[in-house]
Amino acid sequence: MGKRRFCIFGAGSIGCYVGGRLAAAGCDVTLIGRKRIREEIRGNGLHITDFCGTDIHVPPDGFRFETEADAAADADLVLVTVKSAGTLEAGKTLASRLQTDAVVVSFQNGMGNTELLRMALPRRTVLAGVVQFNVLNRGLGNFHQGSEGGLEVEHHPDFAPFTPFFAQAGLPVKQRKDIQSVQWAKLLINLNNPINALSNLPLKAQLSQRPFRQCFAMAQKEALAILDAAHIRPARLTPLPANWIPGLLNAPDGLFRMIAGKMLAIDPLARSSMWEDLEAGRKTEIDYLNGEIVRMSEKLGRPAPVNTRLMELIRDAEAGKNRTWTGKELWNELVTARHRASAI
Repeated sequence: MGKRRFCIFGAGSIGCYVGGRLAAAGCDVTLIGRKRIREEIRGNGLHITDFCGTDIHVPPDGFRFETEADAAADADLVLVTVKSAGTLEAGKTLASRLQTDAVVVSFQNGMGNTELLRMALPRRTVLAGVVQFNVLNRGLGNFHQGSEGGLEVEHHPDFAPFTPFFAQAGLPVKQRKDIQSVQWAKLLINLNNPINALSNLPLKAQLSQRPFRQCFAMAQKEALAILDAAHIRPARLTPLPANWIPGLLNAPDGLFRMIAGKMLAIDPLARSSMWEDLEAGRKTEIDYLNGEIVRMSEKLGRPAPVNTRLMELIRDAEAGKNRTWTGKELWNELVTARHRASAI
């Protein structure tokens, strides 16, 4: 494999984890992010762990961490991991700095980021990507992969030369021709993010409680009906098709544990990125997760009361209101919203 230069633009939890794995495998990696993250890892380097027991330390001299976009100028591959609200600004910032043959991959939540980057970077190869796993920033340079899953990238010949580097780093990439269907499937999973954030519990603990799972099932069932009306078919990312998942979520605790344990491994540390944002006092990505479903429902003239109410509750939490709901309280709130919508 020839030498390739990797840049992570927007190095937060996902970016530092992926960049750390690549750096540990000997890749030339530059992380570009906020001063806060740089200060956290300056003296500690990167400590990368996962639910399987992987434990890797990358010393501070094993990668570069910069705060200015100029550091991306020599990159062969740029992984964009900024929050969705910052996508257009990221594209504009990179436009005057990247090499013309640089390949750009959007590893972001939501559905519209790749197109925004393509608008800002018209002469580059810009590809959609999906990160299937969860990463928790535990502080002081510690980034933990808390759930099962891999990386998926839109199929394109320009990306092929980079795949051996990811495999060497223990992050094999699957190239997909149906990447938009994969993105929709991941978004359906991410509809749990506000529920997890409002529970104030780790993911595994939250999903172990049936009332919280019933809230998740309501959000997914509503979203699946809207996607079906829009003739969108999500990819199958688990042994069960997407439209079977709400039924599993509604199952009694014992049956859920038995089936779900075979589908997806989650360790006790895992939490949603939305919980992490609320904990840090940052604006969440709710508009790019449940908001995608609500906007589509409005275009179709269909109600989406469950996802709409979850958005409202997260905005309330961002403003300092209740961030710790019981499963029963949240379920009652969502059922009430659904009944009100049906009565209109």
